[in-house]
Amino acid sequence: MSKSVNKVILLGRAGKDPSVHILRTGTIVNLSLATSERYKDNHGEWQERTEWHNLVGYQRTGEILRDYVRKGSLLYIEGTLRTRS
Repeated sequence: MSKSVNKVILLGRAGKDPSVHILRTGTIVNLSLATSERYKDNHGEWQERTEWHNLVGYQRTGEILRDYVRKGSLLYIEGTLRTRS
């Protein structure tokens, strides 16, 4: 049996206020998170690259995001990575 790990850790800022959806099954929250990386280019100049991540929080996690996160909030996120189109 092969073992695998699906864990992601992100540190970044919320790009906008969370989008909240209340369903019969619970709260779902969508949030965009910007992470940035600084690096030196070939000319020795500092550059910054920003990646945008679309996050989804369900149930209690969604409620916490809804109640405490606003645009610009600094967030430390641990979770699993799922790719969808």
